[in-house]
Amino acid sequence: MCPMYPVCHVAVAPISSSHFSCRGYVEHSNTLKRLSKTLERQTGKAIADYNMIEQGDTVLVCLSGGKDSHTLLALLMALHKRARIDFRLIAMNLDQKQPGFPADVLPKYLAGLGIEYHIIEQDTYSIVKEKIPEGKTTCSLCSRLRRGVIYRIAKELGANKIALGHHRDDMVHTLFLNLLFGGKLKGMPPKLLTDDGAHIVIRPLAYCSERDIARYARGMAFPIIPCNLCGSQDNLQRQKVREMMAEWDRRYPGRTESVFTAMQNIVLSHLADTARFDFKGLRVGKPPAAGDGAALDEDPFAPALAALPRDFLPLTPLPAVRLRFQIPAPRARASL
Repeated sequence: MCPMYPVCHVAVAPISSSHFSCRGYVEHSNTLKRLSKTLERQTGKAIADYNMIEQGDTVLVCLSGGKDSHTLLALLMALHKRARIDFRLIAMNLDQKQPGFPADVLPKYLAGLGIEYHIIEQDTYSIVKEKIPEGKTTCSLCSRLRRGVIYRIAKELGANKIALGHHRDDMVHTLFLNLLFGGKLKGMPPKLLTDDGAHIVIRPLAYCSERDIARYARGMAFPIIPCNLCGSQDNLQRQKVREMMAEWDRRYPGRTESVFTAMQNIVLSHLADTARFDFKGLRVGKPPAAGDGAALDEDPFAPALAALPRDFLPLTPLPAVRLRFQIPAPRARASL
């Protein structure tokens, strides 16, 4: 319990359609139901694959007011109702005192949902504007200040897990951001232990696409609060990567999914980092260790060929085909 912050403690209640005013959210809307089931299935699979939430966990759900965090909270509440394990959800919003921020929207919304929530007031906006020159991106300092406040509140509330609303597209964009501008093959992990080891940061939307999240947020009519601090800046390198990936997806649909699949299938022996793989230790006649990867990709037809009867394939090799090339004789040079 943290008495220095305004808190509302109520029992978790199911979300009803009366909380939303959008015509797109109708209980009989099959499209929204299918989309909701898809997102819930993807979120549940990510939680299971990376063991994000366990028995007795206290999960602090960071709610910024954007479409991603709203979707994260709604999906976690839906999964919480059907979960076979017991865990606690706490919603938290950080009011950074940026001009025009509607401070009354999220408290009313969260009180209507019936979930324990905390509204934390911390004037990080003034600090960012004071330290960062006009025209420069504010993301580096803003994210550090925000992260420090979140970790402190999580410790005060006894939360061992911190849930963020980053999705699959964010993870792919971060990979290219580090690759193109940082010279590192490094992405955004679905699960991360903080430097002090006190908390685990989880991203349950790791398998969800931004397109589906945007559709879901529109259908649910979440009270979206835009942010003009970080991701909305035009000169941000992340925004350039976002535009590049959007154009790439438009020309070649499915590339984002393919890149994310590649992030889950890493072969260190086929990269070039000597600190991650022992290239110097490779010797003739010494097979690679398990998990290091073979020299060539696995033959997709090998299992099917092994299952064929022995007399199916010819026992004798097929005759070699010789190609004969006739080289024309050189022309006689005319005598002078």
